[in-house]
Amino acid sequence: MGFDPQVIRSLPFLIDGWLLTLELTLLGAAGSLVFGHLALALQLGGHAPLRWGARLYISFMRGTPSLVQLFVLFFALPLVGLGGKPMLAAALALGLNSGAYTAEILRGNLRVVTAGQIEAAVALGMPRWRIWSRIALPQVLSASLPALINEFTMLLKTTPLASVVAVTELTYAGQMVIARTYTSTQVMLLVSIGYLAVALPVIHLARRTGRSIATRRLSAGVAS
Repeated sequence: MGFDPQVIRSLPFLIDGWLLTLELTLLGAAGSLVFGHLALALQLGGHAPLRWGARLYISFMRGTPSLVQLFVLFFALPLVGLGGKPMLAAALALGLNSGAYTAEILRGNLRVVTAGQIEAAVALGMPRWRIWSRIALPQVLSASLPALINEFTMLLKTTPLASVVAVTELTYAGQMVIARTYTSTQVMLLVSIGYLAVALPVIHLARRTGRSIATRRLSAGVAS
């Protein structure tokens, strides 16, 4: 059975929704890395109020529904002169929510940086920011990469929430096409293919990265 001609004619509209979903995913992933690193840095800092603020942010983002967070941002942005920007609200909500999980992923992999490495760097007179950027961060990112890629896959599957603030991402575009064509099965099949076109390469990359890191760790263990 072929696709309905009305569905075929709606393909450009669905492709526009797919591109918007891809943009939301990339913006959310970038925000996740920024907010995650910032929350981790504040937790590792020496100022107690900043540590508490970072922990509160992580607890709030992990303990409340993503939909509620999106609504809070959408209705809060007009208070700072940024009203009428649903795409900005959606991208910020995705980035802030995922950033809390990114911070915990990075914090959980701090163990790969040994105390001896830090002590040697301090003995050489390296400042704290250079110790972090040159020694700690590359190792933490390497160890966290598979989990981070999986987190970004989850972020992709959260993008349909943007439709509640009138962002015409892929799922919402599909619903609009269904309302016109009454061909739900065919449209949802195309929508699923659209998500898979983004998710499968990311999942494949996560698996390859995980195997590569495991191989390097095994080689290092054998060499030692």
